[in-house]
This record gives sequence, C-alpha cells and structure tokens, in this order.
Amino acid sequence: MGRLTSFFSPQSVAIIGASKAREKIGNIILRNVIESGYGGKIYPVNPKESEIEGYPAFRSIDEIPGGVELAVVSVPAPHVLPVIETCGQSSVKNAVVISAGFKEIGKEGLVREKELVALGEKYGMRILGPNCVGVMDTHTPLNASFAAGFPQRGEIAFISQSGAMLVAILDWSLGSGLGFSKFVSLGNKADLDEADFILDAADDPTTKVILCYIEDVSDGERFLDVARRVSRLKPVIILKSGASQAGAQAASSHTGALAGSDLAYETAFRQTGIIRARDMAELFDLATAFAKQPIPKGDRLAIVTNAGGPGIVATDTAEAQGLTMTRFNKDTLDALAEKLPREANIYNPVDVLGDARHDRFRFAMERVLADPNVDAMVVLVCPTATSEPVETAEAIVGVARAYPDKPVFGVYMGGPTLEPGAQLLARGQVPSFIFPEVAVSAVAGMARYRKIKERNVSEPLPDFEGLDKDTVRRVFNEARADGRVVLLGSEGATVAEAYGIPAAPTRLATRAEEAVAIAEELGYPIVLKVASPKIIHKTDIGGVRMGLETPGEVMAGFWAVMSNVQRSLPNVIPHGIDVQKMSPKGTEIIIGMSRDVHFGPLIAFGLGGIYVNLLKDVSFRLAHVLTLAEIQEMILETKAYTLLRGYRGQKPRDIPALVEIIARVARLVLDFPEITEMDINPVFAYPSGASALDVKITIS
Repeated sequence: MGRLTSFFSPQSVAIIGASKAREKIGNIILRNVIESGYGGKIYPVNPKESEIEGYPAFRSIDEIPGGVELAVVSVPAPHVLPVIETCGQSSVKNAVVISAGFKEIGKEGLVREKELVALGEKYGMRILGPNCVGVMDTHTPLNASFAAGFPQRGEIAFISQSGAMLVAILDWSLGSGLGFSKFVSLGNKADLDEADFILDAADDPTTKVILCYIEDVSDGERFLDVARRVSRLKPVIILKSGASQAGAQAASSHTGALAGSDLAYETAFRQTGIIRARDMAELFDLATAFAKQPIPKGDRLAIVTNAGGPGIVATDTAEAQGLTMTRFNKDTLDALAEKLPREANIYNPVDVLGDARHDRFRFAMERVLADPNVDAMVVLVCPTATSEPVETAEAIVGVARAYPDKPVFGVYMGGPTLEPGAQLLARGQVPSFIFPEVAVSAVAGMARYRKIKERNVSEPLPDFEGLDKDTVRRVFNEARADGRVVLLGSEGATVAEAYGIPAAPTRLATRAEEAVAIAEELGYPIVLKVASPKIIHKTDIGGVRMGLETPGEVMAGFWAVMSNVQRSLPNVIPHGIDVQKMSPKGTEIIIGMSRDVHFGPLIAFGLGGIYVNLLKDVSFRLAHVLTLAEIQEMILETKAYTLLRGYRGQKPRDIPALVEIIARVARLVLDFPEITEMDINPVFAYPSGASALDVKITIS
C-alpha cells in the first residue's frame, strides 16, 4: 500500500467541528463519511453535543477511547492550533485541516500556518491542507470532504491544488461515467504536497493513472526526483496553470533573457517524463485513454473509417503528432482487397465506404489489428443512412477485447444518432471521442509515454576528479569583499579553469606595463577587454582590441580602450583591462545557466555569438536531474548541431568535448548554489576540443 495509507484507509476517523446543523461544513463532512459506506469507526467531536447524525459525540479527541488514526478538522482558524496540539498529544497519525484562514489571508495567517507545520513535526503527524476540500478514496470507501457527491470507483487518482477545480471535476465525473480511485485537495500544502501524493499513488494498486492540477510546486528538486521515479511506473499527467515568472526575473545575461516564464516547468515535465496537458479536456482525454486501454508497443497507427474526409483529418493529425501511418503487410492488403468493395481504400487509412454496416467494419478491423505492423487503431464512424451505431460499437468492443495488447479508440462523429453507440463503447472500456484529432492525440500521448518508460536515466553526471572548489570560493569571497556580485572576465576564467572547463587564459592588468608583461607570458596574439561589471556590451563602446601582435600594440591598445570607456561612460571606473590569449576562430556556441526559484539551475545550450538573442536557437535542461544522454539530446535539438556535425565541407566539431563542458558547468552550479547566472559566450568549438572565450558569472 501507499505511504499515506492512513489518509485513505484509516481504521478510525474523527470529525472535529462536527455539527448538528446540516448546512454547516462539519455536518456535511460527517454525513459524507457515513454515506460513502466507510466501514471504520466514526467519531464526531463537538464539546456542545452528545450525539450527531446518530453517532455519539465527544467533547475532545483525547476523550475518544482507543485513539484515532485520521482527524478531519473543520473549526474556525483561531481554534485549529489548539485542536492540532490535542491531536498530537493523542497520537493521531494524520490530520486533514479543512479550515481556511492561513497563509492565503496574509501575514497573520502565514504565522499561524508555520505554527501548524511545527506542531505536525513535533508530534510526527502529517497534515493535509489547510484550506482544502478534503480527501476521498473510492476503494476503501471514504469521503472525508465537504464536496457534493462521491465519484464512481475507478483507477484514476486526481490531485488538485485548487479545491474549486476538484469539486467541479467531481461533479462532471458523475455524469461522464469516468471512475476515480482517489481525490486529493492539496489546499495550502503547508506540509504534504503534490510530490507526496504522487509518490503514494505510485504504490497504490488501485491507481493506474495519476492526474494533477497544480499552480506551482512546493519543493522543486524533490518534485523532480519523485516525478522521474514515478513516471516510469505509471503515467503522470499534469495540467499546470499560472505561468511562473521565476525564469524571467534574471534577465541580465543572455541565458536569463532566453529563459521564458514557463520554461522551467516545461523543461521539468519533459525531463522527468511527466505528460503535460494543455487544457482540462486533454487532461481527461489522456486519463481516459490510459485508464481504459493498453500502452501501445510502438507508434504505428492504423485508421478505419466510413468517410474519406475524417480519415484525411486523422492522418494529418497523426503526422503532426509524430505518429507513423503504418503500411500493412501483403496478407492484410490481399484480404482487404478480396472482401471489401472495389471502391474501398485498402491502404491506410482504410475506407470501408459510407454504406458500410457493422459486419464490414468488423472484418476490416479484425484484419487491420491482426497485422503485426499495427500498434494502435482508431475507428471513425460517421452517421450515414446505413450506419449501425450500436452494432458497430459492439464490433469495436469485441475486436478490442480480442487484441488486448493493442489500444483501440472510437470516434463517433455525430450527436443523438450515434449516442447509444458511444455509450456502449464507454461501457465496453473503449474510449469514445467526437472528433478524430482528439483520438489521434490520445494515441500520440500514449506512444510518447512508452518512450518515457523505455528511456535510459542511469547516466548521472560524473563525479569529476580534481575540481578546485577552494579557488572558486576564494574568487567569490574576493568579489563580495569588493562589493560586487558580477565577476570580472579574469575571475570567470579562473572559476572555469578550477572546474576543468577549457577557457582562453585571461589575466587582469591595471597598468599598461602590466598588460604587456601578461601578454609576454601568455604569448601573442592578444585580446584586450575592458574589465567592469557595469559594462555589458564591451564592443559597442570600443572596449575590445583584438589581434595584438607586439608589446607596442598591447601598450597602445590598453590606452585606447581606457580612453574609449572614459569618453563613452565617464562615470564608470573600470577595474582594469583583461588580457587574454587570442583563440583561433571556431564554431560559436553558448553554454549558460539561470537559476529557477523552484527547480534550481536551468542549463542552456545553443548557437552563440552576437546573434544569440536574435536567433534563440537554444535548448534547456535542469541540472538537478541531468544525465549525459540528455546533454547529447540538448545538442541534437538545436540548429547548432547542423554546424557542429560538419556543414558544407567543414570538419565535424568535437561534440564529446562540448558534452563534457556542459556536464562540468552543471556540476559547478550544483556545487555552488550562490551562482545565480552564468554565460559562456562564445565557446569556440573545434575539430578537436573547445575553448571558452568569455565567462560571465553572477553570484548572490
């Protein structure tokens, strides 16, 4: 059973705040517990009553003999903390706090909520809520909520951050025939959050599909770990609303500017195997598909239809969704050609024509599903004068049961004429839709999930040897002591070198003579760059000199850069001039990081140079769950890969070297959470190796 068994199948439940007044929340919760058919012990708690709804009432939970496993608390907010204190003293395992009046009302409520969490920790008691609707389990059964109605038993767990969304979906489900295993209202997530209940549902034998509606995540890194683990066991489908602004806050670097408001969530879901629904309809269409049909073994789709137009629409959707319109083998084609009318189309999509009755549909479906090249089938039925909706539905259900390892979806494109057939499909556990695009999209979602389950996630970032963490700490401390959070170019290069990231040798010079001495040490040609965290685009003000070949050119270049800065930005006093060994030209790449407030470091890779923000050819991954395989995927996703593999006769670039740089950058920003942003732009990629030219790091 799941880790939170006491919430869903407790031996006893106390409703604290139970009332005789039927309009009160406390009475509604009590009646819901009773009417759900719950078989455990039920204890109303109200100091003013001796009996409620036929059950003896207790003045306090500590007066209940034998103890209580689950307490459902519905009292005014100021009374919640004393109640929870008593629950803890009475060894209550879990509490559902229905009461509002916590952090959602402001500072006073936030203080109260923190005290609530502290009490739970003090007594080892887990808390759901506060400010929630409650919890339900149809298999126990238990309805410990104040929602109207109780869902039909099924295999879908629905976890919702919004109480209003939960009760709306519950009401909708009562008329849809869709069954659920659990309903969980998260409320304020003071203690337990979405990750806890996703993890619990993974262990629940009555749950086949996990649905979530969330507006944010409480603990991003834990969510990533849980989601990656659970998504390989069961499909987790999430509808995320309220686009986070976390990724848009840090726009001082290229990476920060490229990281959109919802990008971190999109990346998190993709990287961990979460299926993201774009709207409520898609959320429950996918849930229905996963709950009622097997996961396809591949992405090869077959379509059987009695109308050409819808078949074409379905085919277009399949191609757009990345599915393969399969090619039948010779035996299938021969059988279809022999039995179907000459005017019928025997190739995929199979058109059995508008005059097809159920027997023609059945024959075509049986032959198609028997073909080893078919992984899934969608059957389109349009209302014609000869269509037999009910008989055809019976045929679809029968064929689906005959091939239990291949998902089958019905599309009944009509209204009242086809409704009886659509209802029969639903009763037969075959998902039924009105439009072909929805059915095909559901197949595509299931096919993507198959790839998620097969994905290799066993290649974590390596533990690189020889990392010089002391040097990194020293550089950061010196910058802070200087009153800076943006490192100078020479400091960025030092940090890169400390973590084995190849970078062009760079040293800071405060005098022209010092610049010449460094140039002599590094070797010519030399690049000079103004060193100031206040100057973002150095070339725009003449702050860069390149290709300097002699001491005289370095001396003249030093004074020219200083003069240009003084003329363009008279109020900026540079820290000096960065003297850098000039690198040979290579393919320009950007590798960067912006730190998301929920999920931590977000790594970027793409085309670099001056056009990075214009072209926006960038892919992203979260460092916390990054693998070497995903780094390779990052590179493959970009147009930069076309250049890197060799374009128009150029030699291929050293992609393994870039993979290692990205991995080392990820390790650096994980080891030092004070790094808020990092841009290495450009990185020159060569046929052998790579080199970072400009390393910009911002710390907190």
